Amino acid sequence: MEAKLTLKLDKDIIDEAKRYAHKKNISLSRMVERYFKALVTKKTDDKKKYSPLVEELSGIISLDQDFDFKEDYSNYLTEKYR
Repeated sequence: MEAKLTLKLDKDIIDEAKRYAHKKNISLSRMVERYFKALVTKKTDDKKKYSPLVEELSGIISLDQDFDFKEDYSNYLTEKYR
């Protein structure tokens, strides 16, 4: 459920935040929401050390159970430096 929030902040900070959000291709509201979520998550669950973006992206890629990350990375480096 979404709700509206009104904040009073320094105009210069708001302008900088808007420019930053624009560069990152995200709305200012979404940026503030992610910040608040990170604050709340840190206070309620110290075990979580991931940013909201990482949380959002986790689970997008699915790999086989027997996928060997070390072997794949080793093969990548071998090819890269050949």
